[in-house]
Amino acid sequence: MTTPTSPADLPAEPATAEPLATFAQCHVGIVSELEQLDQLPALLDPALRARQIAARVLAFFPEAVITHHREEEAELFTAVLASAEPGPEHEQVRAVVDQLVHEHRQIEAAWAKLEPELKAIAKGHDSHLPAGELGGLLTTLVNDYRGHAHFEEMYFLPLSQSILGRNGNHMAALGLALHTRHALADPASLGPFHV
Repeated sequence: MTTPTSPADLPAEPATAEPLATFAQCHVGIVSELEQLDQLPALLDPALRARQIAARVLAFFPEAVITHHREEEAELFTAVLASAEPGPEHEQVRAVVDQLVHEHRQIEAAWAKLEPELKAIAKGHDSHLPAGELGGLLTTLVNDYRGHAHFEEMYFLPLSQSILGRNGNHMAALGLALHTRHALADPASLGPFHV
């Protein structure tokens, strides 16, 4: 009797369905992955909205919020402090102005942390922060600004009206200062005679 010298000389093993099962398993994995495509259309609108919101706030915040802070500090706060009566009224105004300026700096510091994250989102990239941390920072910014605006509108602006309203020239001077600041920021608003 001769011994087999090559695999072809070995007796054939019975065929099994194992190779076919491997192909079937591949199909299960492929179908599972492809089924996620059904979720894609529902995710496109929120992703686009996130990019749009981030881009809009990136354009808005420096021009509106930070400019507003500078204007309040340079014009309104200064005018009210200058017009407040010496003594308790001036001390009260000084304390409120100091609080509002401190809140401005806090809001701007929060913005400085968020700005790079919003730039990434606006470009369609992921934030570098975990979603929970990013959400917490955004919520804090919105809530802090909401509280700041409420305090200013309910307390400081009426106080300012009372103080500046005692002398019409003070209110007129504030109006002129604001108009001049806006006109210098937008030369077109000065009309055709601006050189």
